[in-house]
Amino acid sequence: MLVEPELSLLQTIVNTLLAQSGWEWLAASLGIIYVFLASKASIWCWPAAFISTFIYTLLFWEGQLPMQMLLNLYYMGMAVYGFTLWRRHNQDNSTDNSALPITQRPLSFHLKFIATGVLLTGIIGFYFANQPNAQLPYLDAIIMVFSVMNTVLMAKKVIESWLYWMVINTLAIALFFQTGYYVTLLMFSVYLMLAFYGYAQWNLLKNRQDAPSSD
Repeated sequence: MLVEPELSLLQTIVNTLLAQSGWEWLAASLGIIYVFLASKASIWCWPAAFISTFIYTLLFWEGQLPMQMLLNLYYMGMAVYGFTLWRRHNQDNSTDNSALPITQRPLSFHLKFIATGVLLTGIIGFYFANQPNAQLPYLDAIIMVFSVMNTVLMAKKVIESWLYWMVINTLAIALFFQTGYYVTLLMFSVYLMLAFYGYAQWNLLKNRQDAPSSD
């Protein structure tokens, strides 16, 4: 039997979900479609990402959340970059949606990548920790920093980007649970599951890509 605090939390979550606008649900749904299509290495993931982040940009502008608005503007730009990059490679072989090869990066790259992310997180987190009304500034900062950096790896089809998304999405779930953004928490829970699926799918595609030709 649920005790009263658990019932109260459940009711809060349900009420929050029901109160969300149709635009927010559309943006979240397109975000999930983006991750699913990306796991299939489909170029059409980028138009879905563009529309989703365009809606979020407008929602955050209306909600007076300038940092989140700017972050989604960045994502819009990366959606254009990713689509252009994948399309340019696909033109070399119009029958292969994976013309841009899936690659791996050496350990030295990831050590530098993580060190850069941690340094930027410390700087940004320290700044926001000294601002009024900042909520969980370092947790918020690490999610933002590594999301921005990892989107570049995703656009370049670096397979380890899915491993970073697993960690980023887990941290995001913790952040949005503590701050009460339950719709976004639900979306990132789906993102987390799709990150495992995407990593497995890209491994399969990479093995097929790297297999010696039978010709």
